[in-house]
Amino acid sequence: MDLTDRQILIIKTIVEEFTQTAEPVGSVTLENKYKLGVSPATLRNEMAVLENKGFLSQPHTSAGRVPTPMAIKFYVSEILREKDLSVAEEVSVKSRVWDHRFDSADLLREATRVLAERTRALCVATTDQGISFHSGYANLFYDEEFHDLNVAREVLFLLDQQQRLIEVFNRASGNSPIHILIGDEMGLPVYKQVSCVFADLQIGNKRGTLGVISSSRQEYGRNIPMVRYVANLINQIAQEW
Repeated sequence: MDLTDRQILIIKTIVEEFTQTAEPVGSVTLENKYKLGVSPATLRNEMAVLENKGFLSQPHTSAGRVPTPMAIKFYVSEILREKDLSVAEEVSVKSRVWDHRFDSADLLREATRVLAERTRALCVATTDQGISFHSGYANLFYDEEFHDLNVAREVLFLLDQQQRLIEVFNRASGNSPIHILIGDEMGLPVYKQVSCVFADLQIGNKRGTLGVISSSRQEYGRNIPMVRYVANLINQIAQEW
């Protein structure tokens, strides 16, 4: 992608600042807090270039800018450093999931509970035979985006519409074991500030998904490895059936 090192650094700092504050990020904030070594005027020019390239948008008349789904996807794929799960955490998660290894429904139900607790997000597991499990509904409201009841209602309504939920997951492309959908990629404008991270499951002759639905500002560095670890546990257990 045709980006300079400075532009990549600006994307990184804006995504990280926006993730923390949920507020548009201005050039003065970038310079004062992150000490990028250039003037606010230069930063404004670079931010305008990044806006033209589709990485930033300017909400309303605010002087600040917010990262677009394109910027967040770029950050996750090119900049983000995932956080390693501790051995103690892996053991704790595995012991809870492993205890439910003899029944697929119990396994998926417990997996969503554990994942909801560990990610502080809404967690969903589905199978291609129309079965779904959810946990962590209240976790949505930790994030400001879901204080908008239209957004919260649409996400919760999605859980009652099994086919629509599967259609959202099917919008992901590629062979990566972890899929990320951000904003409009989820299919409706109301999901503009929503994202999901999920993994593929193979449970006997059934295919499925396991993942989290949260704000587009979710902690990807934490949630991606946790979703991957729990999904791998399920797939490992299912191989023995």
